[in-house]
This record gives sequence, structure tokens and C-alpha cells, in this order.
Amino acid sequence: MSNPSALEATLAPAPIFAALGDPTRLALVGRLSDGQARSIARLSDDTHLTRQAITKHLRVLETAGLVRSVRAGRESRFALQPETFATARAYLDSVSRQWDDALARLQAFVET
Repeated sequence: MSNPSALEATLAPAPIFAALGDPTRLALVGRLSDGQARSIARLSDDTHLTRQAITKHLRVLETAGLVRSVRAGRESRFALQPETFATARAYLDSVSRQWDDALARLQAFVET
């Protein structure tokens, strides 16, 4: 990882995982996972959170590229951005392959 582009590629998903590291934001992602856009009012239904708190968490998710907002009349509706999740998944797959390779090398070393 000596060149800057390799480092940038490694750090690219960091904001995604940081945003998903909060239980409230993870719950919001779960509520939006059916593909339907929802207003802040609907997302705050059946929760103990205020609309302001929901808005704060949605802005973090939006900054990380996990959700997008669309104006619908006087309110904003939020929906998931599936391509960002694909980026995170690709990163996790890459890390998984690296671990598989390391374990295979360790196994080969132990068995010789």
C-alpha cells in the first residue's frame, strides 16, 4: 500500500462504515431497506427520537452516500442508495479474500 491510490482505495469505504456504526442510523437503513422513500415524519413514527434527531442521522447517512433525499412538495423523502452498499460489499469481499489467502499460506506453512 505504498502508493496514494491504494491508500485512497482502502480508505474510501471508511465513511460508509462510520455512518453504519451507529445503532440509530443502522435502524434507519433497515427501515428504508424495502426500497420505499420515506419522510422524516414517517421515519420517526414508532420511535423515541425527535424529528430533529432523525434529520441529524439522515444527514450523516446522506453525507456517506447511503441515502439520498428528494423533495416531494414541502417535505424531503429519503431513500437508500444501493450502489453505495455495493461499494461497501466489494470492499468486504476484498478483505475476505485477503484473509482467505493469509490463512491458506499459514495452513501450507504448518503442513510442511
